[in-house]
Amino acid sequence: MIIQFNTDKNISGNEQKVAAYSALIEDELRRYSSYITRLEIHLSDENSNNNGPNTMRCMIEARVEGRQPIAVTDLGDTHYKAVTGALDKLSASLDTIMGKLTDH
Repeated sequence: MIIQFNTDKNISGNEQKVAAYSALIEDELRRYSSYITRLEIHLSDENSNNNGPNTMRCMIEARVEGRQPIAVTDLGDTHYKAVTGALDKLSASLDTIMGKLTDH
């Protein structure tokens, strides 16, 4: 499973942050790793560094083998909250898809 990070101009995508989020994502999606070929994580600040609630955005696009890509988005007060929220949504979508695949 390849993980690619993209950030907008308001976010610094330093190696420490990328490594921490990569470990979190790999751990959360471990049970789907044989189905997912690629993940693209897009982090952005919807309010251009001005403080405010739910201004950090995480969009995750998952490329699942033999299926159309799945994209989920979540907003949070911090990037960590946005990433974990998006991961929860992606896990729920993958549970549904994988359930359908194993039922046949």
